Amino acid sequence: MSETANRSDNEAVVPASGTVHWIGAGLSTGSGLATICDTADRVRLWHRTEERAAQSLSALGLTGRAEPRAYTLSALAAELAPGDIVVSMLPAPEHGPLLATCVAHQAHFACSSYVSEAVLDQVPAAVAAGIVVLTESGLDPGIDHLFAHSLIARARTEISADTAAEVSLTSYCGGIPAVPNDFKYRFSWAPAGVLNALRSPARYIEYGEETTAARPWEATRTHLVDAEPFEVYPNRDSIPFVDQYDLPQAWKPQTFIRGTLRLAGWLDAWQPVFEELRRGNDESIAALAQELAARYPTTDADHDRVVLAVSLDVREVSGRTWSGRYLLDMEGDAQESAMARCVSRTLALGVRKVLAGTLPPGLSRAAETPERSEEWLAELGRDGIDFSMDSTRHKAEGL
Repeated sequence: MSETANRSDNEAVVPASGTVHWIGAGLSTGSGLATICDTADRVRLWHRTEERAAQSLSALGLTGRAEPRAYTLSALAAELAPGDIVVSMLPAPEHGPLLATCVAHQAHFACSSYVSEAVLDQVPAAVAAGIVVLTESGLDPGIDHLFAHSLIARARTEISADTAAEVSLTSYCGGIPAVPNDFKYRFSWAPAGVLNALRSPARYIEYGEETTAARPWEATRTHLVDAEPFEVYPNRDSIPFVDQYDLPQAWKPQTFIRGTLRLAGWLDAWQPVFEELRRGNDESIAALAQELAARYPTTDADHDRVVLAVSLDVREVSGRTWSGRYLLDMEGDAQESAMARCVSRTLALGVRKVLAGTLPPGLSRAAETPERSEEWLAELGRDGIDFSMDSTRHKAEGL
């Protein structure tokens, strides 16, 4: 759904008040919060307790620049005013009630998560209230969508959208240890989320056919990025993104996979985990998640690495081809993790758009059109998110 598909021309957005409520200070909250403090008139950081919020602000070097608050939904509601912006770093299941509170108080809503049914159901009410609902504005989802939109637009300048062609699109992203350990992983986000994602079937296109992997890790394969071997597997449901990325109807996807990237050797190292995922229940898997997080945390001494590789190959029947690739390969440092930098700065860019009043009421994502994707990528580059893009084209023999 595009940003214009859920509104009419006479629906106006509630002007931003200048106050931002950032909820949660977990592993994905980083320097993006500082950029919000530079832009907004007033920032409140909500955490489990006011003390924890103050500690997080101190760790981020933001003491005195944002107000610490103890989060409950009722406490937040008591401080919301029309035009405020609520930024949720909470788990996705909590977004529905939070968005309902935003609608009731005419406050804008922003998160880095996928659009859930609970959020989608409230979009009409959000439009009527004149508020922005910004989603999929982090790393994955977020920057990966920007890369894909950009590649498809670039390919269309070389190969007509009306020309019959076969397409391969792969988008793999992973947060991995900068220095590999025996487990081939360190937890840089919610451990239960990591395991539960592996429990969800993955749907994708391979050899021109829709395919489902009931256990995504069983579809793991080797994937080279600049000659470095990684292991990748599909996740979630890739099929809806054929339309969301506006792939031309005449271009038939032979491969269309959005998935997760891990260090080489991950599949072997995680075999005991997979056994528990096969036979365990919700309670035992939640316990395993906590145990693994305690054994393999990302500590202050460990730096993470984020790798996002998005590739597009288009081949006409005549043999003419176009290939393009975006690569983001970033390591964390003593100031913040690469994951926090990528997620929080992308989300902060979206919040700045809401503050500026450039997004319409209703549902928006970071990537809506090729033009907007190029604009966001240029701004992210200026914000310190480094990535590269390269492309090649080959004419068919005899042309």
